[in-house]
Amino acid sequence: MKAICVYLCLSVVPLLAAVDGTVINKTTGQPQPGATVTLYKLGQAGMESVESVKSGAQGKFHIDQTPQGPHLIQTAFDGVTYNHMLPPGSVYSGLSLDVYNSSKQPGGARISRHFVIFQPSGAQMSVGEGFIFTNNGVTTYNDPDGGTLKFYLPVEAKGIVQVKATAPQGMPIDRAADKTNQTGIYKVDFPIKPGETTIQVTYLVPYSSGAVFEGKTVGKSEEPTLLVVPSGVTLKGEGVESKGQEPRSQASIYSVAAATYKVEIAGSMPAAAPADGDSADNGPGLEEVSPKILRQNTKWILALALGILALGFIVLYRAQPAAASPIPSAKGKNERGRR
Repeated sequence: MKAICVYLCLSVVPLLAAVDGTVINKTTGQPQPGATVTLYKLGQAGMESVESVKSGAQGKFHIDQTPQGPHLIQTAFDGVTYNHMLPPGSVYSGLSLDVYNSSKQPGGARISRHFVIFQPSGAQMSVGEGFIFTNNGVTTYNDPDGGTLKFYLPVEAKGIVQVKATAPQGMPIDRAADKTNQTGIYKVDFPIKPGETTIQVTYLVPYSSGAVFEGKTVGKSEEPTLLVVPSGVTLKGEGVESKGQEPRSQASIYSVAAATYKVEIAGSMPAAAPADGDSADNGPGLEEVSPKILRQNTKWILALALGILALGFIVLYRAQPAAASPIPSAKGKNERGRR
């Protein structure tokens, strides 16, 4: 009987295991006291907070809970949160949670790639901009007041824009775009952690074949901006260099080094076929590709960008009515003035 009791007790121990470990500041290389560690349960209802504790003097934390199913640990430090997934069957004891000091200065963070996808369909054109940040430093770039990304939004977009940001090893989340005191310039508050962060901006403008689009690159990118149009659409402009076609989609890729550019866009994608009910929101029917492809070469960047843009087009198309007028030329803009 005693042996059976010992066996049962030992069997129960794993079920009563707590979540514990150490918070490590990767900027200093030392354990970090005072960080807030929160355990979340992940389910169909979203994230449900289970327990929250502070790391002690030696960076140690202890949560007296036993995760059942997928959980997430979120560590908040110096104004930034860091996620650590706990899939079912994970080891919950002796965890090492990384955090970083944050700074309003970019430090090792920079835009390593900027691309723009033009997707005309009917009287509207979806414009998607992708920004890939690379942070090779040991400090998180975080500027809530000034924003870590600034981008140009044409007046024709009427202030309607969708922004999705993805932290290193994270999932895309919606972010707000706020106006700055500069005409047409918006900012995004999203921390740029060490590693690779992507931010996608999508908006609609009026369109007619042969329209002139004026774009601006705010901030400095390590590489020239890539301009992409799908098969059946042409693009030309001063300082624009052709980079060929992506083999699968036959979309054309161009580059432009200037911060301000004008391009003439002609042609159109096939309009999405109407369907009954909500199934009408099929969008342009482009393939969505894993965000990991962003790390690879240009032709794969295009595939991801088209997938992102297809999703953004669906959301934004429902957000504003079909435009009745084409994109004005630079001359027309000057005569009418900016709003």
